[in-house]
Amino acid sequence: MKLRLPENNKPRIEMLPLIDVVFLLLVVFIYTMLSMAVHKGMPVSLPESSVVKPEKDTVLSVTINKDNLIFVNKEPVDLEHLTHILEQKAKKEKTPDVLLFADKTISYQHLFKVLDRIRMAGLNQISLQADPEDQN
Repeated sequence: MKLRLPENNKPRIEMLPLIDVVFLLLVVFIYTMLSMAVHKGMPVSLPESSVVKPEKDTVLSVTINKDNLIFVNKEPVDLEHLTHILEQKAKKEKTPDVLLFADKTISYQHLFKVLDRIRMAGLNQISLQADPEDQN
């Protein structure tokens, strides 16, 4: 009696499942990168504007909340020390841009005091932030 033994085929790596997994990882990576909002400021109630565009490339974030407290990149700062701290942080960056998040209920005078301190630190690229106006 003659038995037929199956032929020993060399094992091979299937590429289609590997490609599927790689594309899935790529899609997840792209989605997470696009969904990340670059927001270094504290949560405040911003004023609304009809021509506002979100800023993505930022270096420094200065936030003034409704209690007139000032934060630089979420760290509380006194108005007297604001210039010195901004100077220190700006030395570390090539293009020191500043995003200014100010609550809509703060006084105009307090906003200008903070703006003056930012300019005294040698930072002239200041972007005032606002929320998009509802078009309803």
